[in-house]
Amino acid sequence: MEVKTLLYTYFIICFIVSSLTVIGIMLGRRIFRKQLSVKGKYHMWFLLMVALILPFIPFQLLPIKYPSIDLSVNQHNEPNSVLASTEDVQKSNWIQDYSLSIHRINIEYLGTVLTYLWIAGMLVMLCLSVKAWLDVKRIKRTTSPLVSKDVQFLFEQCKKQLGISGHIAVGESKLVNSPMIIGLLSNCVIMPSNFDQWLSKDEIKYIFLHELNHYKYKDTAVNYLILFFQVIYWFNPFVWVAFRKMQLDREIACDHAVLSSLDENYHKEYGLTIIHFIEKASQQKNLILANQFNGFKKQMKSRIEHIACYTKESKLLKLKSIVVFMMLGILVGSQVPFISAMAQNRDRYEFKSEKTSYLNLSNLFKGYDGSFVLYDNQTDQYKIYNKDKSTLRVSPTSTYKIYSALIGLESNIITGENSTLNWNRTKYPFDSWNSEQNLNSAMKNSVTWYFQELDKKNQARIIESYLKRLHYGNSDMSGGISQYWLESSLKISPVEQVQLLKNFYTNQIGFKDKNVQVVKEAIKLEQKNKVLLSGKTGTGAINGKEVNGWFIGYVEKGKDTYFFATNIERKEKATGKKAAEITLSILKDMGIY
Repeated sequence: MEVKTLLYTYFIICFIVSSLTVIGIMLGRRIFRKQLSVKGKYHMWFLLMVALILPFIPFQLLPIKYPSIDLSVNQHNEPNSVLASTEDVQKSNWIQDYSLSIHRINIEYLGTVLTYLWIAGMLVMLCLSVKAWLDVKRIKRTTSPLVSKDVQFLFEQCKKQLGISGHIAVGESKLVNSPMIIGLLSNCVIMPSNFDQWLSKDEIKYIFLHELNHYKYKDTAVNYLILFFQVIYWFNPFVWVAFRKMQLDREIACDHAVLSSLDENYHKEYGLTIIHFIEKASQQKNLILANQFNGFKKQMKSRIEHIACYTKESKLLKLKSIVVFMMLGILVGSQVPFISAMAQNRDRYEFKSEKTSYLNLSNLFKGYDGSFVLYDNQTDQYKIYNKDKSTLRVSPTSTYKIYSALIGLESNIITGENSTLNWNRTKYPFDSWNSEQNLNSAMKNSVTWYFQELDKKNQARIIESYLKRLHYGNSDMSGGISQYWLESSLKISPVEQVQLLKNFYTNQIGFKDKNVQVVKEAIKLEQKNKVLLSGKTGTGAINGKEVNGWFIGYVEKGKDTYFFATNIERKEKATGKKAAEITLSILKDMGIY
């Protein structure tokens, strides 16, 4: 999978997973709002963080089978678009490589734009993150130690009250208007300059308790995690809204923790302390890497409302919160098969064979990105040109008609004796298509509508079961019953084409022998000096450009049979005809045909 394609895939996965998770958590909060404790509401957002990291975990490396998911865009073919009508190839007149152009939206360009936009956005966010980190460093650098011994003693008392034994610095700075705690490894509580002149001792105590609760629950580290995910998911407004709500829930959870440690008579005073900072909320710059005592006015209002409605939470409510958390955790975990299936590189076949030699045929493939695979049945040996491309899956185009016919025969839609289908009266640009067809004529003239009709008379689930039985490439029919093999979802590599031809020829698949024989007769091309050539070409055309050319088949020579597959790709003029020309040249040079 190309890097751009991989990044685009991850972009789509990230957007879908993050959006679904945020929506799921929002709905869960609304549905179970009476069953959630204050901390439970805050802790639910950690499930979002788990979900945000899921797309980057290589689940496809685990020995678990997941269904495939295709991201292809809807497409259609138009009979008026003509591509590749061939008369002969090197004095052979057996190729009728007729094909129709598939018209579809080109998502490759869109994918490239989105990928570069995503990367650019991450770079911008990274720069802003560095600036935020530098702002925090500047504040810490300008912080001076507390002068008042009484305030220092009060700070130590608050630490002891919360059971905190670790070292935490405390100081004051002219650069802040609101109390805050900063630092990842070395924490520091920072107060506004001269705070002890306009805050009472009790107010200072409440502030210390609030900031120390942030320390106790590692909230400064959480800030860095939030920033990390915002860099990656900058494009998703759901994530921004979710983290804004998470930060509010965290402040409310801290307020709740402080109230739990205070006598009920002091709850009002704690609320008044927060109100004291409301006017300063508009003056203070929002620092994402700091836990500030105040915040946006709307957030401050929500905090005051929760303080006013404070009640001690029961053990039952906390237990209910755990149950809801587990339920939503299962919801997040249920996305793993979806993520794995989308991230899985199903465009590549894993090929292993000790009896393989690699050829240099680049002179025959000049101007094309192509591959040639040959299998000698007698020696059980592969010969391959372009190792990398030989395992790359692409659309089979008309080469699939071999197996479409076989599936039609096995499903009793047609028989060897009666394979005629009536013409659908659609006017095609090829005269040979504009009449009723039997299997032999349809295969000879590569009549696409004939094989589409076979599929329509069948059922998608039955065809899919046959594809899996055949081990046909990725066996993906998500492109639609009439389009899946025409530059759409179904893909197969040259190596797989050869392996499948061998299994078809020897009927290792276990189909009815008479049906296999009928198809063998239909794909016979020509015979020279008792050497028989059988096969099928295919041309894939998108928006008027031939981009994908195939020629697959086998040569029966004496007691040996050679199976081959040639695939070529280019932005244009990559046809089945050209693939056949290259193949015949190779077979001639090898003395096979």
